[in-house]
Amino acid sequence: MPDVSTIFWTLLGGITPAVIWLMFWLREDRLHPEPRSIIMLTFIAGMVAVPLAIPLERAVNMPNDLNTTFLMWAIIEEVLKLGAMLLVAWRSGEVDEPTDPLIYIMTAALGFAAAENALFLLEPLTHGDFTESLITGNMRFVGASLLHTMSSAIIGACIALAFYKSKNTRRALGFIGLIGAITLHMLFNVFIMKGSDTATLSAFGFVWLMMIALMLVFEKVKRVRSVKPI
Repeated sequence: MPDVSTIFWTLLGGITPAVIWLMFWLREDRLHPEPRSIIMLTFIAGMVAVPLAIPLERAVNMPNDLNTTFLMWAIIEEVLKLGAMLLVAWRSGEVDEPTDPLIYIMTAALGFAAAENALFLLEPLTHGDFTESLITGNMRFVGASLLHTMSSAIIGACIALAFYKSKNTRRALGFIGLIGAITLHMLFNVFIMKGSDTATLSAFGFVWLMMIALMLVFEKVKRVRSVKPI
């Protein structure tokens, strides 16, 4: 059973990288910042999604069919992150401009990453292996945390670009974004878990390229305008 000190360092090590990324992305919306209370609640909702995901992922785990397992895990995690954003941010009434769906779903994704990071750090810290904890934390900062953000951002970008379209159009593009997020998430896991060192580096490199693409998408979303008064 981990002691209080271990739990503290586990939470600190898991949450800090996610908060750093969150602060980075919130700067993209600094001209029209979202309420900090809704950002915080959405982040927490993303964290709460992790204990919901664990039993679901255990239930669909098929050691003899890793591709199907990775697909099911990706579906579970992407749906839960999207659900966290919809249940908290969307229902708050604060989603009132195109950048908002993107900001909020990335916030939920980073909350999910924070809780997941903490779980990965718990075992080495419990056994006093601080070197492994440091390596794990760094890897998840540059890889897994960014993956969760990029995959969910695909959904947010699709909704954002259709923000002033009809509800059915937003839903259709949101669903397309969800498929894209699941596909990216699954492929990343396949490369990491089954690939060579070269494949792993390629997967990380691709996700970093996606971050650059996301910054360009942000600029495009900022220019989305309604064709009629709202």
